[in-house]
Amino acid sequence: MPPLVSRLLKVSAAVITTRALWRRARRSDFAGRTVVISGGSRGLGLEMARCFGRAGAHLALLARDEAELQRAQEELSSLDIDVLPLRCDVRNELDVENSIERVIEWQGRIDVLVNNAGVIQVGPLENMDRKDFETAMDTHLWGPFHLISRVIPQMKRQGQGRIVNIASIGGKVAVPHLLPYSMSKFALVGLSDGTRSELAKYGIRVTTVCPGLMRTGSHVNAEFKGHHQAEFALFSLSNALPLFSINAARAARQIVDACRHGDSFLMISRQARMLHLMNALFPNLTADLFKVVGSVLPRSMESKDSKTGWESRSRLAPHWATQLADRATQRNNEKVPRQREQRTRDAQRSGLAD
Repeated sequence: MPPLVSRLLKVSAAVITTRALWRRARRSDFAGRTVVISGGSRGLGLEMARCFGRAGAHLALLARDEAELQRAQEELSSLDIDVLPLRCDVRNELDVENSIERVIEWQGRIDVLVNNAGVIQVGPLENMDRKDFETAMDTHLWGPFHLISRVIPQMKRQGQGRIVNIASIGGKVAVPHLLPYSMSKFALVGLSDGTRSELAKYGIRVTTVCPGLMRTGSHVNAEFKGHHQAEFALFSLSNALPLFSINAARAARQIVDACRHGDSFLMISRQARMLHLMNALFPNLTADLFKVVGSVLPRSMESKDSKTGWESRSRLAPHWATQLADRATQRNNEKVPRQREQRTRDAQRSGLAD
């Protein structure tokens, strides 16, 4: 073996070993720790709650829907996991302030904050309005900002803390028909990466997570504009097929492990890593490919009405091909509210449904 190659291999081995040892030294035990999860009542948030709970953490779950919170609490409590459910809209600064105060009163400290609350609006740009972008920014940027701002003083007093921001591959590569989502996730990546460098001196480690598509079951609660049924069918299919998506429980385990070791960045799924790499190496090619994708997606409509996935069901979806994503709906508390289901049925009977 040439001497240069041999030296490079030795240096690489030393770097890998040093990194592994350093990562192990950063490992944190969650037993008895207090973990706050926004959007924790369903979907990926609930999957992460199960993981943190099995590790012995006290869980504070923040969400807007009290019925969802109650169901999540009942499930987790049945597993002997300590849970404090809190109705909280992260877009509302007063809600956040009150919730963080409740958590500190409950356990006296906050060790981990997971910014997971999210919204998804799917459809052509022409069918989106300013409100869609404001909702996405309020949820994905200002919501985490409110929570981070409230937990920093507590974590500084403790001399340590972990913050995990659930962004998206859509926060690294803009995806057609998801512009409000992508714009706000790009902003969250910037907030997350920026706070990491500024908070490290206080012993606070910040992890930016960029998952690809996951089978969380959240497709049924996403908002669809334009050709609702076609958009929902395509979105459901891409979220269901293993070729494009990853199991949400597996993703949750990876996120909790990254938090445990204080990793700076985590990208989940081979598909997301490949897309990110392609965009970094061949940005013009990636842009051209997305132009083609954008040209074959459903076109815009005059109406800017928004419908949930539950309200956009048709013979196209649910379908046998979307079964994996549909099963996740039941597992992860993504249930349709009874009143919404009744409205949909009444509209279908009267011929008003799409």
